[in-house]
Amino acid sequence: MVSKMFDSLNDAINDVFCNSVIITGRRPIGGGDINDAYELRLSNGDHVFMKSNSASRLSFFTAEVRGLEAIRSTGKIGTPEALAVGTDSSVGAFLLLKFIESGPRISDYWETFGHELAAMHQVKQEAYGFYEDNFIGATPQKNDSRPTFLEFFRDMRLKPQFDMADHYFSSGDRKQIEKLLSNMDRYYIEPDHPSLVHGDLWSGNHMTGSDGKAWIIDPAAYVGHPEADLAMTELFGRCPQTFYDAYEEVAPLQPGYEKRRDFYNLYQLLNHLNLFGRSYLSSVRRILNSV
Repeated sequence: MVSKMFDSLNDAINDVFCNSVIITGRRPIGGGDINDAYELRLSNGDHVFMKSNSASRLSFFTAEVRGLEAIRSTGKIGTPEALAVGTDSSVGAFLLLKFIESGPRISDYWETFGHELAAMHQVKQEAYGFYEDNFIGATPQKNDSRPTFLEFFRDMRLKPQFDMADHYFSSGDRKQIEKLLSNMDRYYIEPDHPSLVHGDLWSGNHMTGSDGKAWIIDPAAYVGHPEADLAMTELFGRCPQTFYDAYEEVAPLQPGYEKRRDFYNLYQLLNHLNLFGRSYLSSVRRILNSV
């Protein structure tokens, strides 16, 4: 568990490994749109993954650490081990993670992914929310506890995004929004129990590890409804059907998930609207018009 903050990248490397280890090389890694990413090669032959950003973005990384640690604590699915977090005058805020070597997929990759994600969701949690706020992409994500999932998703997910996006909406849109928020039980359902969810499980946030299985990365973790994770896997492309069939072998879905799926993804689409602009407005309106 990462329990201390470093004010030097070299101090962090020395603490994780030993005082004689230094950074001997740095290779940029593409794929992210918020942070810079690098493979750091070390003098002892090891290498680590580093994310960096301006020092003012340190809270991005401390929040990611807590999400990764929560997922790892379930012991059900692979996710990177956080090694150190801090700031440095040369790189700004940084997060060091154990480097995930990518290997060939096992033959039942999608079935195993479905089983392991369902097993993570089956680990019962105590309350909806999370013990600290975090981020969904670059957007702050409030995680204050609520006694029910419907209250949590309304107050901590939908309302803040609707408020940020208000300038996009017509009076007709606002009537639909009010109808949705006042009748949450028509469009969402309480889960069997609170579950830890990844929170942003699109295709770019799972990868193949050296064991040939799916590892989940870049969480926006909170305790909520497992269906929100499944819905996100269907928003920008879809996993093979074998993944969903395998998931239900471990954790059968409550009836009506197909009707609720878009309403979970409304949160993600609202966030994209707020981050990237009105190209997402028609998708948001399509869901609102079904209320």
